[in-house]
Amino acid sequence: MATKVNKNGKRPLQQDSHEDNSITKQRKVNLDDPRHIAAVILARGGSKAIPLKNIKKLAGVPLIGWVIRAALDSEVFDSVWVSTDHDEIARVARAWGAEVHRRSPEVSKDTSSSLDTILEFSRQNPDVGVICNIQATSPCLHPKHLKEALEFITKQGCDSVFSVVRRHHFRWEEVEKQGNICAEPQNLDPANRLRRQDWDGELCENGSFYFATKGLIEKRLLQGGKTRCYEMDPEYSVDIDIDIDWPVAEQRVMSFGYFGKNKPKVVKLLLCNVSGCLTDWQINISANKEEEMVSINIRDQAGINMLMKEGVEVILIKKNPISKALADKLSKRMGCPVLLEVNYKLKQVKELMKKKGLEWKEVAYLGNDDQDVKYLNRAGLSAVPLDAPVPLNAAKYSCNCTAGRGAVREFAEHILRLKKNTTSQMGQAGNCPYEDCPIDNRCEMK
Repeated sequence: MATKVNKNGKRPLQQDSHEDNSITKQRKVNLDDPRHIAAVILARGGSKAIPLKNIKKLAGVPLIGWVIRAALDSEVFDSVWVSTDHDEIARVARAWGAEVHRRSPEVSKDTSSSLDTILEFSRQNPDVGVICNIQATSPCLHPKHLKEALEFITKQGCDSVFSVVRRHHFRWEEVEKQGNICAEPQNLDPANRLRRQDWDGELCENGSFYFATKGLIEKRLLQGGKTRCYEMDPEYSVDIDIDIDWPVAEQRVMSFGYFGKNKPKVVKLLLCNVSGCLTDWQINISANKEEEMVSINIRDQAGINMLMKEGVEVILIKKNPISKALADKLSKRMGCPVLLEVNYKLKQVKELMKKKGLEWKEVAYLGNDDQDVKYLNRAGLSAVPLDAPVPLNAAKYSCNCTAGRGAVREFAEHILRLKKNTTSQMGQAGNCPYEDCPIDNRCEMK
């Protein structure tokens, strides 16, 4: 059953499609097209090269999380689905705001094609009129790509649209001639080799997405009828399956991935929960002196020091009461202030930001419970420890470390790495991704 988009751009969780295959009519995002437009992300659990690759974390986000976020934030789909045969992939998909199509064993085999699964989804959901197959292995997909591509269908009447990238590769083919293997040119004249700037290149599928109408899919086609291709720039054309390994993919996504609707500013303040982020929730009490004690990981302290060295202010937040003496000692040890008994976080955080003249885009937030969801959504950068109970899609980054075991250090490194990688990549083109850069014009960020 399809669900509505809520005010945060997320869709509430629902039952698997095999339990109820009908789709309820809802308010259209695409007001000029009455058809139900669904995004379907295929994520089978049987990846051979990288086990459970589709939910392996890439720059702190499960691989499918990148494309789910782009699809939801595009606001052009009536429903966003992950089609899978694996329980853990289904759990992660729901946590990131997608609905789950529980594919049948017949289309979950190693020999099953993508079209087999899409056709099954289409037949189980007869009210869907247009399907966009989004590849989980394309983490640099942005909402604008989906918006602009869909207009070929909704405004120009196309039956299919797919993504391409322009390549300037000279192609050769090996052929057999008189018992010998020879190489023959396919798209060039060796006697008149064109320079790159004198050649438009060729459009090649990059595998990011494929839009097709239901009628076309029922003919077992994803491309056909009136067809257009949508050209994506090379920096966004990343396919982990074929042309990039995981470490390089992380570097690429840090520079060109989609991190949410708000364009980030330089982070100037980190707000961090003490319990469940800096510590592992435990407070030790001495039997003799009735003293309260908390345990701090030296790696987390080093992470806070790294941020402060780079000009990022850090403030620790403690909701549950602890003694002032312990808070003072914690503040002195960590080198940053501790806000005590923060029972009305939103009001107090807003007052703090107003006092410092900051916007949410300039704030990073490390939280861990349901009360933190609104701040995780609003902050320019946000994260949760590995063992946090809050929904994964509330944060832009999900730590690999648990609370009190390096989560603060990991998030600090992420903040600084994102700033460095993004500015160095984008700044070279004179298009700094950060607003209000505090550094003078000699900085590469300008």
